[in-house]
Amino acid sequence: MGMRNHEVVVVTGASAGVGRAIVREFAKTNARIGLLARGVDGLEAARREVEAAGGQALVLPTDVSDADAVERAASAVEEAFGPIDIWVNNAMVSVFSPAHLMTPAEFKRVTEVTYLGYVYGTLAALRRMRPRDRGVIVQVGSALAYRSIPLQSAYCAAKHAVMGFSEALFTELLHDGSNVRLCIVQLPAVNTPQFDWVLSRLPRRPQPVPPIFQPEVAAEAVVFAAHQDRRELYLGFSTVKAIAAERIAPRLADRYVAHMGYDAQQTDEPAHPDRKNNLWAPVPGDHGAHGAFDARARPWSAQFWLSKHRELVAAGVVVAGSLLGLSIAQRKRSARRSVFRAVFH
Repeated sequence: MGMRNHEVVVVTGASAGVGRAIVREFAKTNARIGLLARGVDGLEAARREVEAAGGQALVLPTDVSDADAVERAASAVEEAFGPIDIWVNNAMVSVFSPAHLMTPAEFKRVTEVTYLGYVYGTLAALRRMRPRDRGVIVQVGSALAYRSIPLQSAYCAAKHAVMGFSEALFTELLHDGSNVRLCIVQLPAVNTPQFDWVLSRLPRRPQPVPPIFQPEVAAEAVVFAAHQDRRELYLGFSTVKAIAAERIAPRLADRYVAHMGYDAQQTDEPAHPDRKNNLWAPVPGDHGAHGAFDARARPWSAQFWLSKHRELVAAGVVVAGSLLGLSIAQRKRSARRSVFRAVFH
């Protein structure tokens, strides 16, 4: 689907982190955006940013684990702005903890938000897009949908579930000949505020597993995917390597993440004793898009540039291959002439 003026977009988890950056990226096109999240402070700040950029925004405080609430939000967006063109599922919660120390309620909560929230958002979008036979649903995924790591069992499981659900939906849309499009964007580690508010039982302060990317890189990838005919988009060489390792040598990958996964997810600082978490309720305040790792976060991804320009890159490879082949052929001909001259001089 090509970009149209004043696209109508819904973003879940819009108040902070990657979701906030996605909202800002869509706002550059003067989109009309439905903002879904629990944190009202962040939603209101996001609305002001959208309006300052020339777009329009509707604040819809929503817990995506409530299917009825998601449906009401979708109706409110269409009543205010018209048919939804793009729906981005992004809301998440997590727990940093060994699995054996987690409670059943914690597993349930992460599953309800990070997996079922995607299902409910997708269903709300499909109810509106299928009859119109147009629209795009973007699932914000993770390399952890392929390669799980220790201390995030509930989150990794939810991302695996999103992948399984989406793959099934791909086939159903193909079977029906539907023009509704679905894309999954698999993210690397991103510098977001979640590492300061995710429920954690770690002795040290949580961090994203390096290499770390700025949320704007993820947002650019999501907006790009929403306007391209891609089934799946990987962001960052680290994502590509994690997925490849799982496919090629899963037992070796198990040993690697078992060895490095604990330290890689923690800084050297001790955990704050009064740390707040957002598992059951949002942490008050406007937390923006960035976390505490700006000094270590990358503002650009070479892999994404190559993916975004893959046709150009492929053409360059063909040309280079042709020139290389020509060069080899020329050298062979020159060598044959030299031999001929040496023999028949």
